[in-house]
Amino acid sequence: MMASAPALAELREVCQPNAKMQSRNGEHWAGRLYMRRISLRATRQLVRTRVTPDALTWSMVVCGIASGFALLIPNLAGALLAALLFQLFLFFDCVDGEVARWKGQNSAAGIYLDRLGAYLADAALMVGAGIRAAHGSSALWVSAGLTAALGIVLLKASTDLVDVARARRGLPVADDEAARPRSAGIASARRLASAFKIHRITNGIEASIVLLAAAVIDTIINGQGATHVAVLAIAVITWVMVIAHLTSILSSSRLR
Repeated sequence: MMASAPALAELREVCQPNAKMQSRNGEHWAGRLYMRRISLRATRQLVRTRVTPDALTWSMVVCGIASGFALLIPNLAGALLAALLFQLFLFFDCVDGEVARWKGQNSAAGIYLDRLGAYLADAALMVGAGIRAAHGSSALWVSAGLTAALGIVLLKASTDLVDVARARRGLPVADDEAARPRSAGIASARRLASAFKIHRITNGIEASIVLLAAAVIDTIINGQGATHVAVLAIAVITWVMVIAHLTSILSSSRLR
């Protein structure tokens, strides 16, 4: 006989701890805004089954990579499917951790797969966007997509490498306070960038929405100009963020 579903309040206390939900880097804004409400109800049913957190993480990875392939479908349909797949990516990214916390099945392998999935999904989306932009146009747009994908991977890696460096030095995980730049000028620049939220376009969820909006515009004007602008903008902003992020890391206490 299947066990009864736990109460939502009890589940929320265990699966969505305040420390994670309130952390600046621990939770995506879309998770706090709406997805955690959806995921918790799904988790309430999933914890009664034999489904494993790793199986859910693999589902996340598949959805993320599939979003890049979806962009190869011409016209609005491909961009819409890519955006929907990235919403599913976010959904599975929420439920895998929630199920793991409730069942006590957290593992290093699960964390590794989760991070790898984020790399692959965001990169796949931009490669797909580059190929989409090149359709009937210059093959240089493929290079623009690859450039954005490489920058996004480097951006994520520069964050993860902080944990690697600290672990090798025997230091604990850096907290939010350690991320504050020691330089007043860099701190001001960081606050300005944060106010405009321009860095969010380097995430697959936001990028898929931007590409969907571009596809809508292209459908109206019967062209590809909006997609070209979107791909180029994401590539440029990504590399500006790479330089800014590396500077921020080196000027903070994260490596000390």
